[in-house]
Amino acid sequence: MMRRNLRGMTADSGKSCAALDQWLDRHPALRNIAVYSPLPGEVDLLPTLQLHPDRRWLYPKVCHLELTFHEVKNPDAELVPGAFQLLEPIDELPEFPIREIDAFLCPGLAFDSHGGRLGRGRGFYDRMLAKARPDAIKVGVCFEFQQVDDTFPEAHDILMDEVIF
Repeated sequence: MMRRNLRGMTADSGKSCAALDQWLDRHPALRNIAVYSPLPGEVDLLPTLQLHPDRRWLYPKVCHLELTFHEVKNPDAELVPGAFQLLEPIDELPEFPIREIDAFLCPGLAFDSHGGRLGRGRGFYDRMLAKARPDAIKVGVCFEFQQVDDTFPEAHDILMDEVIF
């Protein structure tokens, strides 16, 4: 149902970005932050990232069944179409160690108030987050209408510490 609702949607990311900006202001110690390139129907983080040039923004790249992360300083020059038509870091950017990432901003189809996240069904984020430091903060980022009562998480699903919408 959520896939159908998001198909072709052009929601305004402004409210979610404002909430994310406030969250970042409350967490100044977080330096290395994993982000994402949005699919249609996902919050576009770029306006907020540009307000925080002092942080290290790490974008994912699909490598077989895994995600690797790479620091991107200039999205216009360093992101190119990759897997699933997502913008990914160019090959020349070195991989950033996942254990050095302080926080992960995660997209999803839906989130619940218990930290449940409904992904797109391929498990990339759950496999990657299982390798993160135990103290790394996992944050779901979504539009308000993507908040649901229950995402029905399974044993392998990684819960979010917070959800921003």
